[in-house]
Amino acid sequence: MDELAKIRGRKVAAPITPRWTEDKNRLASVDEDKRERLMQSSGGAGPAPLQHLPLLDGWRALSITLVLAGHLVPIGPSGWQLNEPTAATGMVMFFTLSGFLITRFLIEDGDIRRFLIRRLLRIVPLGWLGMLLAFVVAGGANTGEIFGNLLFVANLPPASLVAPGAHFWSLCLEVQFYLSVALLVAVGGKRALLIIPLASAAITCARFYWQEPISIVTWFRADEILAGATLALIYEGWFGERVRRMVARPSIFLLLPLLFASADVRIGYLPYLRPYICALMIGASLYNAPGWLRTLCEWRSVVYVAQTSYALYVFHGIFAGSWLGSGDTLVKYAKRPFLLAATFACAHLSTFHYERRWNSLGRRLAGRSARADVAAGLAQDAAMPKNPLA
Repeated sequence: MDELAKIRGRKVAAPITPRWTEDKNRLASVDEDKRERLMQSSGGAGPAPLQHLPLLDGWRALSITLVLAGHLVPIGPSGWQLNEPTAATGMVMFFTLSGFLITRFLIEDGDIRRFLIRRLLRIVPLGWLGMLLAFVVAGGANTGEIFGNLLFVANLPPASLVAPGAHFWSLCLEVQFYLSVALLVAVGGKRALLIIPLASAAITCARFYWQEPISIVTWFRADEILAGATLALIYEGWFGERVRRMVARPSIFLLLPLLFASADVRIGYLPYLRPYICALMIGASLYNAPGWLRTLCEWRSVVYVAQTSYALYVFHGIFAGSWLGSGDTLVKYAKRPFLLAATFACAHLSTFHYERRWNSLGRRLAGRSARADVAAGLAQDAAMPKNPLA
């Protein structure tokens, strides 16, 4: 077949096998010694880390830049009203990346305890700190607002967000996605991830039916995360090579302005397709991004902004709701350099000092969970009766 294909000038594509099938077959054939070596090779923390995709750092840096710009600086003449679409473009990128990365992690590993330990310790400590600071800046909060925020349900009706922390609706949506997808895999295994594209389509249909082009409520916004999760399934080959080639074909430079347009609720029905335009754009970039763009995404400044993006998001809204964000138009924008400086300073301290401690704790706890699983498996194998005829 190979020689025939060469004669005809065609390439033979390797068949695509879903990762959950590969993992199942690989683990089923691993004996006790191989399991031990597998654990040692990954530092005792379960499967080896996912392959890093530097291009995603560029998208993450762009997403937080658009959010900051949309929230903090005037974009174009005021009559054009471009600030909200700019921020919405950044948010859909943020959600798409999150859904993509989380789903890839679950495809590779699938251990719910390790997943929840690492993800919750990644987002909750800074989220709670930001919420407490928002309560202080707001001058207090009632019981419903406190519990609604700390339990990450403040974006659900009746919304219980406080003004300096109004942007924390997205953290609520993130945590709700973590818990939902973890429950999905816990009940149905990795195969249950195939429900995600259907759930995304259902939410988009609900948005269209109830005329919700953009919302902070989970069941009218989660399709942005689920579209990213669907992209992960495509990228990992769960829907075959043909679908993957379809994703790889479009030009990201045509999709990017289309994405900006889809973030503007004044443009007809296009906003309902926003999750899928963004997922297609990011997916296409993984295959056909030009070399200069890949190099740009590896610049130290771009990587730095990507690394601090979560903390930048948390602190920018808090400072915008404080004295630094107050005053009339002239005074408010005169303070902007100080607001941005304070935001970046706090984001740096948070990312490389406060959050790093929690992330390290998450890795240690996840490693203990992995070692405990292997030890339990070895003990179970040792306790099984041996076949005397073997």
